[in-house]
Amino acid sequence: MPVRSLNSPVLKWPDRQSVHQALERWLAEQAARRPGILRAGYIGSYARGDWGVGSDLDILMIVADSRRPFWQRPLDFDLSAFPVPCDLLVYTLEEWQEMAAKNNPLRRVAGSEAIWVYQQAPPTE
Repeated sequence: MPVRSLNSPVLKWPDRQSVHQALERWLAEQAARRPGILRAGYIGSYARGDWGVGSDLDILMIVADSRRPFWQRPLDFDLSAFPVPCDLLVYTLEEWQEMAAKNNPLRRVAGSEAIWVYQQAPPTE
């Protein structure tokens, strides 16, 4: 969250690099605990580089599958360690592929601006 600079009334919002590094650490921990995470990254103002005071981090996560409904999936993840507020969208691989087939607007945005931070290594043969 914002940090006050000494006795100054000015708030300094976390920069893109700090937020990106926090996401890398968080995803490494999550992937170690949840092998079903296939890919994760972010979109929105931090991805575009136009973030500012009050900006949140919009995280996209693709998982192999899930028994939970879409709206409940983010509840499985603790986002409290991030330096900024976060929105987490968790899609199954099947949903993500269907979105591509239907030319879904979010899928198009992800195609043009997403910064993918984690991708599960493909299986070795």
